[in-house]
Amino acid sequence: ATSTFKIAQGSGDCCNLCRPEPCLSYVSDSAASTFDEFYRGTSRRLVRYAFGLTGDLRDAQDLAQEAYVRAWQRWSKLASYGNAEAWLRLVVTRLATDRWRAKAFRVRRAAALTVEAAKAADDGAVLDVVVLVSAMRRLPVDQRRALAMHYLLDMPIGDIAVETGVAVGTVKSWLSRGRTALAEALSGEPTTAGGRDV
Repeated sequence: ATSTFKIAQGSGDCCNLCRPEPCLSYVSDSAASTFDEFYRGTSRRLVRYAFGLTGDLRDAQDLAQEAYVRAWQRWSKLASYGNAEAWLRLVVTRLATDRWRAKAFRVRRAAALTVEAAKAADDGAVLDVVVLVSAMRRLPVDQRRALAMHYLLDMPIGDIAVETGVAVGTVKSWLSRGRTALAEALSGEPTTAGGRDV
């Protein structure tokens, strides 16, 4: 295979150096082609998953972009993984968690201001989305992740269990508790956990 000189943008760790400038590396044309195919086949699902975690399209796109940068830097190893898309979702989950920790106060304040602005605009559809996103942001990461994988990616419960490394019953519990918490947040009243539909 012929080699192509490529620039890998990102954190700089592809050359094991901590520097912000681009790292230069040789990548074969076939590796670039398989990465392009991988990206085209997974990018929409990854952004949808990231949106389910963050509730913000720009943040979701940023997280997905950063995950693909990291995937590109490790593509020679990652291409041989059985499920490279699961690796991407793990990266997005970790990046999102880091952002939540760093922006906790600003997110809470912005969510409150957004709800107030939506109420002031008296737009029911906008208010519904804002309230749902605000409620999702208050869920624990595991519940939010399970809900996003199950409802936004249409992943079966068994696949979620395998990817997250937990028992099927744990995933069912996350889904049930997440739905209950969302129902409480959206209705404003506590609900009973009696009716399980998982």
